[in-house]
Amino acid sequence: MTFLKKVISPLIILFAATNLYADTSIQNDNNHQINLYVGNFDFSDDKQKATLLGFQHQDENLSRNTFLGNLSPITGGFLTENSAAYIYTGVEWNVDMGPMVFTPSFAPGLYHEGDGKDLGHILEFKSEVQLSYGPSELTNFGVSYNHVSNASLGDKNPGANSYMFNFLKKF
Repeated sequence: MTFLKKVISPLIILFAATNLYADTSIQNDNNHQINLYVGNFDFSDDKQKATLLGFQHQDENLSRNTFLGNLSPITGGFLTENSAAYIYTGVEWNVDMGPMVFTPSFAPGLYHEGDGKDLGHILEFKSEVQLSYGPSELTNFGVSYNHVSNASLGDKNPGANSYMFNFLKKF
């Protein structure tokens, strides 16, 4: 069984189960968003590139208007086929452009290299941009690009560039 089948199947079952067993007496405010994504970790390094699979949660109930615009907290993580893992929490900005949404984000997190790329430090910072299209009010499809780097905290700072395809669902 491939890496993606091992990870995607349980995520689909979990997502379906949460919808099946959700308490329907509670009014749904659609202020939570799940972002499931798959892509290519460190695509710019032929020796280290790997498939990645990730999950992110956004809670718009916690968003705040600031001098930078409307900020919303995010929490998530990803795994690569080489057993590298990154968990993070940070903020994102959602810029509504009609049917398109532009979303830059910043999230510090913890990285474990597994059998993958050594990024030089456990503390890494993820900067990302995403462009998504919403065929409905509750569902978006998007593409994103991120850079993960330790900001020279470690002895080395090779960084990693990744691109992903995103499925976003509000609930």
